[in-house]
Amino acid sequence: MVFKNSIDLYKKALNLIPGGVNSPVRAFKSVNREAPIFVKKGQGAKIYDEDNNEYIDYICSWGPLILGHNHPKVIEEVKKIIENGSSYGLPTKYEVDLAELIVEIVPSIEKVRLTTSGTEATMSAVRLARAYTGRNKILKFEGCYHGHSDALLVKSGSGLLTDGYQDSNGITDGVLKDTLTLGFGDLEKVENLLRNEEIACVIVEPIPANMGLIETNKEFLQGLRRITEETKTILIFDEVISGFRLALGGAQEFFGITPDLTTLGKIIGGGYPVGAFGGKREIMDLVAPVGRVYHAGTLSGNPIASKAGFATISYLKENPNIYKELAENTNYLVDNVEKLAEKYGVDVCINSMGSLFTIFFVDLEKVENLEDSLKANTENFSIYFNTMLDNGIVVPPSQFEAHFLSIAHTKKELDKTLEVMEMAFKKIGEKNAK
Repeated sequence: MVFKNSIDLYKKALNLIPGGVNSPVRAFKSVNREAPIFVKKGQGAKIYDEDNNEYIDYICSWGPLILGHNHPKVIEEVKKIIENGSSYGLPTKYEVDLAELIVEIVPSIEKVRLTTSGTEATMSAVRLARAYTGRNKILKFEGCYHGHSDALLVKSGSGLLTDGYQDSNGITDGVLKDTLTLGFGDLEKVENLLRNEEIACVIVEPIPANMGLIETNKEFLQGLRRITEETKTILIFDEVISGFRLALGGAQEFFGITPDLTTLGKIIGGGYPVGAFGGKREIMDLVAPVGRVYHAGTLSGNPIASKAGFATISYLKENPNIYKELAENTNYLVDNVEKLAEKYGVDVCINSMGSLFTIFFVDLEKVENLEDSLKANTENFSIYFNTMLDNGIVVPPSQFEAHFLSIAHTKKELDKTLEVMEMAFKKIGEKNAK
C-alpha cells in the first residue's frame, strides 16, 4: 500500500495541530507508525483513506457505527434535516423525539439532558451527584475512562494508557484529593471505603472498554448497587460505549441492574457529536432551569445529531435480532483467533462481550483489571496492528482499546480479516521463536 498523501497531511498537521491530531490515540505513536492514515470516506464495513486505500474497519468511530458507515436509513434522515439548517440555539422537535426514545428504552432514565459529548455528560453527572448528596468526593476505578474532565482523568484508561502515562498534567491537588480510585472488581475495598468516607458517587463503566475490554462479573455490579443504596451514594453507569451496543437498553438491561444516573454518547448521535446524562426524576430535576445545578450548551440537542441518533436507535429497536447476529459474528472471530494463537504459539487472552472484543497479547487466562491489562506485550500488538493495516484491515491503534463490529461486517469481511490475522500471528510466532 502507498501512504504518501496521509504522510504529507500528517507533516502539515504537525505544524498546525498539537501532535498533528485532535485526539491522541489517532497519532499511531504506540504502534510505531510513521503517520496515521487520513480517512476520506466510509461505506458499510469499510473506510477509504486519502491514498484511496480500502480497509475493513473495526474501529467504527469507537463504537457508534453499529449499523456501519453511511447506513441508508441514517443518511436519509440526515439529508432531510440538514437542508433546514445546522443549529439554532433554540429547542427543536428532534431533541424531544430522541429524549422520548431514550427514556422509553434505558431502564434507569426517567428524564434526560442532551449534551455535545460523552465527556460533558460524565462531568455533568458527577456535578449533579455532588449537588444531590451534598458530598464532595467521588470514587472511580483504575483504567476506566470517563472523558477528559479534571476529576475523571485520575488513573484513567484509553489514550492515557496508550501514551504510557495514567494521569494528566494540569489537574489541581484539590481535584486529586477528591477523586478516589480502586482496582476494578474489588468489592471488599469498595464497601470499606463507602462505609468510612463521605462519597457523593461511584462512577463505573459497567463493561470497561478503555483498558481493553473487561468481561464484567455481574456479582460485582450487583454488589456496587447494594452498597451504594445502603450508603446513600449515587451510582453512575457510564454507558457511553456500552449503551445501545451490548443490548438495546445497555449494560443495565443486559445485567438487570439499574443505576441512579446513566451517561450516554456515541450511538445516540448515530456517528454525530452528542452525549447525554439522565436518571431518576428527583435527581434530574436539580438541573437548571428547574434546579440550580448548571448545565448549558449551544449545540446540546443539535437537530442533525438528534435525528441521526433517533434513526439509529429506531433501527435497532425495530430489528432486535441485530444483537444476536453481532454476538455470533464476534464469537466467530474470537474462536478462530484463539485457534490461530495456538497454531503459531502466541500468548493471547481474548475478552469479548456482545459486539466488542480485545486481543490481549499476554500469558494470562483472563484479563480482569488494569494491572492485568498492563502486562500485555505491546510490541506484539504493534506487529499485529501494522500487519493488519498494511493488508487492508484497520483495528484500534492501541492495545488498550476494543475492536467493534457492525451489522455491515459480513462473513466475507470476517474471513478476509482472519486471513490477515493469520499473517500477523505467524509473524509474531516467528519473532518469538528467535
